[in-house]
Amino acid sequence: MEGTGKLVRDRVPELIRNDGGEPNTRTAHEAEYTALLRVKLLEEVQEFFDSDAADELVDVIEVVYALAREKGVDAKQLEKLRAAKEVARGGFTERTVLITAVEDPEPDAAR
Repeated sequence: MEGTGKLVRDRVPELIRNDGGEPNTRTAHEAEYTALLRVKLLEEVQEFFDSDAADELVDVIEVVYALAREKGVDAKQLEKLRAAKEVARGGFTERTVLITAVEDPEPDAAR
């Protein structure tokens, strides 16, 4: 990643100017953007852990959407992928905690 700084929401520089400040910004290069998004995701998850506030989850989701766009997946497609995975593997609503799992000694054997 070039220089210093962190990825911020698009309107943050405008909001800083509205408060009388003068932001020093640059546009992330394509090659560094995904790396900056990954760092931002960790930052936003940590902020949620620290605050336990639902509005911090909105920031996590926003970064996830941006990462998905980088993979060529829009919000609707991402939701379809999420729903398909929920059908195939379930969600987290039943609060299931796996203690152990005995592996099948012959996973490729016909059943």
